[in-house]
Amino acid sequence: MGSLRNPVGPLPSSIYWRRRVVLLSVVALVALLIAWVLTSGGGGGGHKNSGGASDGKHPTPSPITPGPSQSGPAISQHPGGRAESGGAGSGSDDASGPPGASGGDGSAAGSGSSAGGSDTGDQAGGVAGAALPAGSTLPDCTAGTVTLSLRSVRNTYALTETPTFQLVAKNTSAHDCKVDFGPKAAVVTINKADSTTPYWSSADCPKTAGSRLYRVPGGSYVTYTVRWDRKPSAPRCATPPAGSAGAGTYLVEAKVPGYGKLQTSFVLSAD
Repeated sequence: MGSLRNPVGPLPSSIYWRRRVVLLSVVALVALLIAWVLTSGGGGGGHKNSGGASDGKHPTPSPITPGPSQSGPAISQHPGGRAESGGAGSGSDDASGPPGASGGDGSAAGSGSSAGGSDTGDQAGGVAGAALPAGSTLPDCTAGTVTLSLRSVRNTYALTETPTFQLVAKNTSAHDCKVDFGPKAAVVTINKADSTTPYWSSADCPKTAGSRLYRVPGGSYVTYTVRWDRKPSAPRCATPPAGSAGAGTYLVEAKVPGYGKLQTSFVLSAD
């Protein structure tokens, strides 16, 4: 420690002190330069990045990336058959298969009329070739493999609503078969609850009285929907009574050979 305070050497001590001052000044200057460089470099980089700006030569990529976007159409399914109507009086009918059935889309239609109205048959819903030509060799459906059911779409219909009924053929086997929904094969009748006389029948004077054959795919179903315009019909192409069905309870009955009698009911509201 004494040598630091009192330099030892052949030269005067003042020279050694000057050398020490110069050395310390150089070290301090170098330290200041290093600090300035570090401060200048870090601050400049922070300034360039903080605003997300680009100088045009070195663009700064945006840290925000778009999220995944939804694409493609909304998917909607048509219920497996919605319409049938027919017979004397006027109405229309549809036979349609379930959505998603194999074979792609296909449609076929038939039309006819009866006293006081018309009836049409239309197949849709994704079952290719569900409507079959007359004379098709596809085996007939039987009660052992195909069940039939009848229902009214609504329990009560207001004055502005069209009574609509559905006859569903459900195939519980693995093999396709055909069912006849022609107006005289699948006879649908409507009568008042307090009467046994049909008020309307699909078999009354249909213009097209032939078969309407539909394929019922194995493990699937076909729905035949009846829409009734509330008009009466008359047997053997007689002139039906004027007017429309009034308020009250009505019975619907369907008769298909080999399946017996199917029944349901509905109400026509007064308002």
